[in-house]
Amino acid sequence: PKLHHFACRDAFLDSQIKIKQAGREGPMDRGGVPSAVHSLVMRASESPPAEAGRVFGYDFNDGVDFSRLLDSMLSTGFQASHLAQAISVVNSMLDWRLSHEPVEEDCGEKERDPSYRESVKCKIFLGFTSNLISSGVRETIRYLVEHRMVDVLVTTTGGIEEDLIKCLAPTYTGKFNLPGTQLRSKGLNRIGNLLLPNDNYCKFEDWIIPIFDELLLQQKEQGVVWTPSKVIAVLGKKINNPSSYLFWAQKHGIPVFCPALTDGSLGDMLYFHSFRNPGLIIDIVQDIRGINGEAINATSQKTGMIILGGGLPKHHICNANLMRNGADFAVFINTAQEFDGSDSGAQPDEAVSWGKIRSSASPVKVHCDATIAFPLLVAKTFAQHVKREIRST
Repeated sequence: PKLHHFACRDAFLDSQIKIKQAGREGPMDRGGVPSAVHSLVMRASESPPAEAGRVFGYDFNDGVDFSRLLDSMLSTGFQASHLAQAISVVNSMLDWRLSHEPVEEDCGEKERDPSYRESVKCKIFLGFTSNLISSGVRETIRYLVEHRMVDVLVTTTGGIEEDLIKCLAPTYTGKFNLPGTQLRSKGLNRIGNLLLPNDNYCKFEDWIIPIFDELLLQQKEQGVVWTPSKVIAVLGKKINNPSSYLFWAQKHGIPVFCPALTDGSLGDMLYFHSFRNPGLIIDIVQDIRGINGEAINATSQKTGMIILGGGLPKHHICNANLMRNGADFAVFINTAQEFDGSDSGAQPDEAVSWGKIRSSASPVKVHCDATIAFPLLVAKTFAQHVKREIRST
């Protein structure tokens, strides 16, 4: 090993000596700079790719125009450009109609009808992690569901219970560095820089346990087979609060899938209920058929995925779209990195390799906190479409 080390060192020193000799002994350009060195530093450029645009940011001398500010992100660079690309992809989802596609020879009479073709839109799957419902992004998601701008929702258990709990008691802002020991002694739970009093969960227990009793009674007397999505729809109806996205989802018949329904406070409540009034069964198999069917049965539609965060919602939506050979549009917004091999951090091209996004798609990942990026994206996409629809009615 020592001989190898010395040999490598000597080879490196020889190379440095040769470079210096070339600089001293080689031909000079007109300014006295060694030509060999000058040609290395001042290498000639080829033309940039045809799709490359000029980098240019927003000029505040033109005043403050938030719409133009967001438009300028495309030419700003870095994740600003990715956000602008994501806005473009989502607008493509919203604009797409079956009438944009050529009529296939073997399609039925219904699919040839121009009015029907104009009515067929892209089916949009929206996935999000629970922390986003804990945050103010809940109101953004509620807006989308209220106006029926998305078709299928997937979240974690926290994304269900936090929506319901906020109808019973508020969540508060705090700080990331509040000491856990002190918070625990005060009965305050921290979610990042948010605070959730433990009393909120006590109120949640008082509210939900009687509902579980009703579900068990219907199971026994009427033979109802409960699934996570059916239970969630009941909870959305029972909460009867327009600030809740679950309220609007059940009102509009938008399915909310949560395959890990026991992984959270809602699971704690099911656990407690299993002692007090045992027997309630929740079937997850029907729901995997349900979400896969949402993708498979979109035969004449294109599908789009908007996924905030990673983990279960990201994979569950991607895997459902595998059943139809991939989604046509995809936008991921998260801060996870790919180098640990996690699905959360995986780039969209990894999903292409699995057949979860079509090769013809132009997916975008925005490496950004979704509490920053998603409201901005909605402002330039869904909100504009809702505004146009309101004006046209």
